Amino acid sequence: MTALAMGRQTPDPLEDMSLFAQSRVTAVLGPTNTGKTYLAIDRMLGHSSGMIGFPLRLLARENYDRIVKIKGAAQVALVTGEEKILPPGARYFCCTVESMPVDRPVSFLAIDEIQLCADPERGHVFTERLLHARGLAETMFLGAETIRPVLQKLVPEAEFITRPRFSTLTYTGPQKLTRLPPRSAVVAFSAAEVYATAELIRRQRGGTAVVLGALSPRTRNAQVALFEAGEVDYLVATDAIGMGLNLDLDHVAFAKLRKFDGRGQRQLTAPEVGQIAGRAGRHMSDGSFGTTGEVGPLEAELVDAVENHRFDALSYVHWRNIELDFRHPDLLLKSLDRRPPRPELLLVRNAEDQLALATLARDPEIAQLATSADSVALLWEVCQVPDFRKILSDHHAVLLSQLYLRLMRNDLRLPEDWVGAQLERLDRIDGDIDHLIQRIAHVRTWTYITHRGDWLADNAHWQGRARAIEDALSDALHERLTQRFVDRRTAVLVRRLRGDGALVGAVRKNGEVLVEGEFVGRLKGFQFQPDEEAGSDDARPLLTAARRALTGEIPRRIRHLEQDNDGAFTLADDKLTWRGTPIARLAAGDTVLTPRIEVLHSDFLDGPARERLRKRAAAWLTRHIRAQLKPLIKAQEVELSAPGRGLLFQLVEALGTLPRRPLAEQMKALTKADRKTLAELGVRLGSASLFMPKLQHPRMLDLRARLWAVRQGCPLPALPPAGAKSFDLKDHAGVPAVEAFCHAVGYRRVTRKDGSALAVRADMLERLAREVYKRATARPTEADAGTPDTESATPAGESPAAVAANSPPPESAPQETVPPQGPPPQADPPQAEPPEVIVPETGAAKAAATKPDAAKPAARAARPQPVAFSADPALCELAACDAADLEALLFALGYRRHRTAEGAVTYLRKGPQRKAAGGRKPAKQKAGAAPAKVAPDKTAQDKTAPGEDAAAPSRRKRRPRRDRHKTSAPDKVQAPATTQAPGKTRGPRKAPDPAIAARKARQEEARKREEKRMADSPFAILKQLALGGE
Repeated sequence: MTALAMGRQTPDPLEDMSLFAQSRVTAVLGPTNTGKTYLAIDRMLGHSSGMIGFPLRLLARENYDRIVKIKGAAQVALVTGEEKILPPGARYFCCTVESMPVDRPVSFLAIDEIQLCADPERGHVFTERLLHARGLAETMFLGAETIRPVLQKLVPEAEFITRPRFSTLTYTGPQKLTRLPPRSAVVAFSAAEVYATAELIRRQRGGTAVVLGALSPRTRNAQVALFEAGEVDYLVATDAIGMGLNLDLDHVAFAKLRKFDGRGQRQLTAPEVGQIAGRAGRHMSDGSFGTTGEVGPLEAELVDAVENHRFDALSYVHWRNIELDFRHPDLLLKSLDRRPPRPELLLVRNAEDQLALATLARDPEIAQLATSADSVALLWEVCQVPDFRKILSDHHAVLLSQLYLRLMRNDLRLPEDWVGAQLERLDRIDGDIDHLIQRIAHVRTWTYITHRGDWLADNAHWQGRARAIEDALSDALHERLTQRFVDRRTAVLVRRLRGDGALVGAVRKNGEVLVEGEFVGRLKGFQFQPDEEAGSDDARPLLTAARRALTGEIPRRIRHLEQDNDGAFTLADDKLTWRGTPIARLAAGDTVLTPRIEVLHSDFLDGPARERLRKRAAAWLTRHIRAQLKPLIKAQEVELSAPGRGLLFQLVEALGTLPRRPLAEQMKALTKADRKTLAELGVRLGSASLFMPKLQHPRMLDLRARLWAVRQGCPLPALPPAGAKSFDLKDHAGVPAVEAFCHAVGYRRVTRKDGSALAVRADMLERLAREVYKRATARPTEADAGTPDTESATPAGESPAAVAANSPPPESAPQETVPPQGPPPQADPPQAEPPEVIVPETGAAKAAATKPDAAKPAARAARPQPVAFSADPALCELAACDAADLEALLFALGYRRHRTAEGAVTYLRKGPQRKAAGGRKPAKQKAGAAPAKVAPDKTAQDKTAPGEDAAAPSRRKRRPRRDRHKTSAPDKVQAPATTQAPGKTRGPRKAPDPAIAARKARQEEARKREEKRMADSPFAILKQLALGGE
């Protein structure tokens, strides 16, 4: 029970301010960094016993450790609200001001930071020590110069000593947060602001220590140790650093100038700014202060006051009556509100313990128990249990109520099972920083409770239990703060980068880069990839450190690449890789077979190094293309005529496959030597395509596709499966120029009836064309036509089906062919019947012919005639497709679908609709008339076939034969049989020899080719090149 509860009266401060009237009282005043605390400790150790009251538990512990090193642990005691170390023979006491055992006589007594008498929350405690605490021989008050007027009035016997600052303090103005010098502290006034600032500094400078008022002393010490040890160069804190934390600071930057004081936001006063800024510059080292963030420059008056330590003097201090009446809670509250006896003393308002007392006094259950002086005194002691959580709610009042009720009902002892349950709830280290801070604040309250020796039976056990929980939580909090706000690797690198020395770097076999023993990233080829765990801002110092550490590694790798064999290089998409690592990309060059090499960007490569890489990569790529695509490379080196060169150039640019129809005119201009050369190169002049079968190897297809994608500047499309005869193009909808892609990989694009596309391999399409040609062609018998040689009747180097299968589709075609030429044709009327096919006969039919050129009937009869055929499963198996896709393929080859009178589906090759002689269209057949029998239509390419019908002069004008007999002049027409003279009868005309007819047909073809060869004049060449460009 306290002495006040027993009725001891406190002497009047004006009449007898101390029980030790003969004590010497000294006030040592001055700004920060004047050595006041060192002076007090030195004076105390000169006495036989002593006691110093510090404003913070942290400061008490710091100075306790210092004195222990001098006097030994047996002679030094530590007394705080949460920690007590009391050796039996202790002579020197380090305490917090609130926990000072002032009833214990000591020779020397000192109070640090005495200007806190003006603090609204704790000022009344400091004022009480100022008025009543004295040492037997000497009393010393340490503080700022602003307290001098009040001290002179309240302690007139005090001697005043002014201590000048050891170093100067200079204002440097506002600075960016990222431009602050090392050994700087950034001051903010809320946890959110501290966290945001610390995050930014971590990204820019590698890390920062964090000091908050809510941290436990153990956590705060650990964070300060980070800064003092040089692991980080920055400290972000609240105004907690302004009171007694002796740090090795060079600069203090204010990120805010407003703070919440428990009632509302207010501007910092000049003494508060000076107290915080004074942390910069310790002992003889000068310091500086300024602003950062959104805070602008400080006012000139404020700067002058801080730099020269001239602040407005205090006119009052906070005071509360200590002569308390414990007879009843209401009387206790009334005594606490007693007015001060002097004008320099200001009654404290809304103190936390007094508010708690008022709250508990209204509780009926507590009011029934607090009826005696001892019970009221116990209630007041319970109300003085501090609230470290500061959550502005009734949680603390509830705890105090439970404490008082259990003490009163359990013989002034707390039930140990209840205390154990409360501590067990707090023994958890999970959660984030805020959760750990709240848990630590709560356990600090219980640490304070366990240090009340008269409330627990085994107080030593519970003190150890509470201390262990607080230490575990403090360590966990320090770890969380370090993980979040300290990047040790970046901090070390930034600190080393500020020097001029070389960094120690190494590259492991797996590419990991170590700088000064720290993993900074990976070196893949010549590209450095910072550690994935580092953010975008953290990557900058890592890249800088790697650049300085790898100055010898990059040249070594370049030499290795230049000397490496070709097997170390490969292509992956549009990248060229060296030993699996991309080093360059391919870009479109002058031709499809000569793409450009662009070395990938790297901060470690200069211009000459990039050129060395480009030359080595280009040399490998040239050899690779020449080795893989030999047919195309060889095609570029042959000598051909102008039409042949143009045709071959287009074939090479298309990577080996082209549709035949757009090249028909150029192919007509090819000479026999050109065709022979093309055959030697492996160029196949098919009925539908021009292609090179040697390029169908899967390895060649892959390279052709990559070169095409590089040329188009697009990603590599999906390649067809190996050996696939066809594949659907539905997955290639986003591919630009998909038809050109099909040509590049040796396929032809075919459009189905529903509009979807199908890709068919060019050689398979040619095999299908040959098979269909056999079925769709009727050959005359030897007796009738002499069995002409089909191969000799077609142009050299072309397939037998090329003549019949390459004519343009009829105007009534139901859909597009391959490739699409103009708008899609219209479908035939469903009721139309296919024209009847008439096979010409020898004999009377030939004798009745009225055509002008009747000298070659045998050649015409020898030409195969088209017939209808059906699509059976054998054709589907050959094309590896279903019936629907087969119909699309047949349509692409020029065959149209017809339905017979019996309903059977057949296919027939149809050419363009011809005009009658004289250029007139044939007359429409009248209704009911018998269907006319007409000869089958011929395709556009039949113009080069032997036995061409001369009744179609509108198709092409023939040049007069040079060797034509005078009797067969074109202006002479054979007289009809009805004009013969009477009495003269002519016998039947002898049928011409088939061999002669075939020979004449070959001669006619030779003559036409000779005429075409004459077209190699400059103008003809230009015309052919223009047609080829189209």
